[in-house]
Amino acid sequence: MKKAVVTGLYTFLLGLLLCIAPISAQAQCSMCKTQVESARGDKDEYDASGLNKGILMLMTVPYVLMGVVGFIWYRHSQAKKQG
Repeated sequence: MKKAVVTGLYTFLLGLLLCIAPISAQAQCSMCKTQVESARGDKDEYDASGLNKGILMLMTVPYVLMGVVGFIWYRHSQAKKQG
């Protein structure tokens, strides 16, 4: 019983941290940042927020896939232990 509560607490804290992390993420590599800064100097109305959102979206796909595979692996290992 106590182990289940601790595991649930860790899962909740991990989920909370993963939900909060994208809020402050600035997902620009140095090459992208340099390119955006040079383009911003050329045009005064250049907006880089779309680039940041695109990079964040591309970054989330591998993490979601790893999470799904990990979840399936966990469920499969739990089924073997019970049966």
